[in-house]
Amino acid sequence: MGYINSFGVYQTFYETNQLSNMTPSDISWIGSLQNFFIFFSGLFGGTLFDRYGANIIRPAAVAFVLSIMMTSLCKEYWHFMLAQGLLGGVSNGLIMSPSMAATSQYFSKKRGAAMGLAIAGSSVGAVVFPIALVKMLHGNGDQLGFGWAVRVCGFIVLGLLIWPCVAIKARLPPRKSNFLLLSALKDPTYVIIITSTFLLFLGFFTPLFYLPSYAMQHGMGADLASYLLSILNGASFAGRIIPGILADKVGRFNMLAAAGISSGILTLCWTLCTTNATMIIFAVLYGFCSGAIVSGFTVSLAFCADEPKNIGTYMGMGMAIASVAMLVGPPINGTLLSHYQRFEEMAVFSGVMCLSGGFIVFAAKWTSGKGLLAAL
Repeated sequence: MGYINSFGVYQTFYETNQLSNMTPSDISWIGSLQNFFIFFSGLFGGTLFDRYGANIIRPAAVAFVLSIMMTSLCKEYWHFMLAQGLLGGVSNGLIMSPSMAATSQYFSKKRGAAMGLAIAGSSVGAVVFPIALVKMLHGNGDQLGFGWAVRVCGFIVLGLLIWPCVAIKARLPPRKSNFLLLSALKDPTYVIIITSTFLLFLGFFTPLFYLPSYAMQHGMGADLASYLLSILNGASFAGRIIPGILADKVGRFNMLAAAGISSGILTLCWTLCTTNATMIIFAVLYGFCSGAIVSGFTVSLAFCADEPKNIGTYMGMGMAIASVAMLVGPPINGTLLSHYQRFEEMAVFSGVMCLSGGFIVFAAKWTSGKGLLAAL
């Protein structure tokens, strides 16, 4: 996921290079398709993990590296859609879902902290890859060019994926029942958490796609604007760990609600940031709060599972349904940007979606029967 979160650098680069004839909304479909398939493929990745263990990770890792290498050769819009959007998304999703499900199987009381730590690793990559890409693409006279810049990232990812292919194991015996657990959709708490995640996904990825473009429009240099993603993702590292630890004490649902509401408020205030200093502060604050969403929704979906051996399927089904929001969210925002030629309407839409996703979590607490004030 760390590499995937650097798409904002690609978005900015494509707008002025290979895809300069396309609108920002058109280009954002590449990242949207990628994010959609990351989470939609969880429908299969999580269930396959519950049934067959971690074996699914190895072929997926090979496919993900292949997608990066193929992206380095892309010239046309449809090339990027297939290599970076489709293949990159599906393969990454088949790595992510089993990894998260395996972590959940090994922890119960401290599950929030454990999953926060596991997911925080992607923030480290999301700090390193944007900086590396900017240096390789925009270096002072020593650029590698697009092809080799992307291939270098591919070789780094190849080295990093060797460890999970060897180390990740399922703790519980395989589940032998139906491939999907449609009975889970009869649980109102689970359905509401999925709805909350859907609304959050509509809004909270917007700064990851458009913050560099916004900063450059307000006078920030291209290098520093690209570093905003690294700053945001660096803050997200803390945002995935600290709220994850607190979630075990104050409640998983409570932390998800707080993360969604705070991210929504910050997004509504985004366009008030017009100087380098205020945009950097926004990146830090938003990175922390949105990081809590990433760790919060996964642990909340896992919390809804009726048995530990079903966690992968519960997470996969929930992420697959919510992934539709990731497919349409950034293009909707791109259309708003193209139509109004400013960022205010896009920020309002995304902020309202995050606020709605945060507040609806309280309905999940109410349907659980433990009360709105419970540490749930």
